[in-house]
Amino acid sequence: MHQDEIPPGTLYLLILKALARGGELHGYEITRWIEQASDEVLQVEEGSLYPALQRMLIKGWVKAKWGVTAGNRRARYYRLTPLGRKQLAVEVSQFERVVAAITRTIQTA
Repeated sequence: MHQDEIPPGTLYLLILKALARGGELHGYEITRWIEQASDEVLQVEEGSLYPALQRMLIKGWVKAKWGVTAGNRRARYYRLTPLGRKQLAVEVSQFERVVAAITRTIQTA
């Protein structure tokens, strides 16, 4: 199946949604959730994911702690903060508004 890059401006939305549904997740689990939820269409690059998570930590949208994976590897686990839940609602609203505008535009004769 062909995989596509995450559309610009949607990575925060997808990460926040993954954490809202999955509780505490490490980076690979976030990536896999997004890929699986998109039926393997969206591909999250490691070079985009971790800088985004770092920015989200700074903004207070997520918290992180070190832990050990099921495969006995050290990993940083991320979880949503109350501020992150509010930001998820903002991101969803903005995305829906933009998608509606794009849909209207491409359906215009």
